[in-house]
Amino acid sequence: MTIQECYQQLGGDFAQAEKRLSSGTLVKRFITKFLDDGSFAELCIAMEEGTRDKAFRAAHTLQGVSGNLSLNRLFSSASQLTELLRSEAEVIPVGANPLFEEVKQDYQLTVSAIRAYLDADHR
Repeated sequence: MTIQECYQQLGGDFAQAEKRLSSGTLVKRFITKFLDDGSFAELCIAMEEGTRDKAFRAAHTLQGVSGNLSLNRLFSSASQLTELLRSEAEVIPVGANPLFEEVKQDYQLTVSAIRAYLDADHR
């Protein structure tokens, strides 16, 4: 699997990421580092605990990371969740759980595609 095929599979835009980061080599480097980003794990914990402010920060970070890498599908769902969590309420708003489930699905798809790319690239 090529990096372009990886991006296609995960609903991203490799050309945009390459333009933003100024080289395909940097895209490959940062897409690998995406797997080490802890914002999704932090989001899961915050959603489980019901901590809106922590969930907002984690969703916002995930939105930023996925946006910078042009991981459009994940960026879209993380953006929607971020906006819902932006409120000043202490608790997680009604309606956040379905959006969180969408983020989880998009994240898992993204991670699976990246791992498949890395496995193919290291053969």
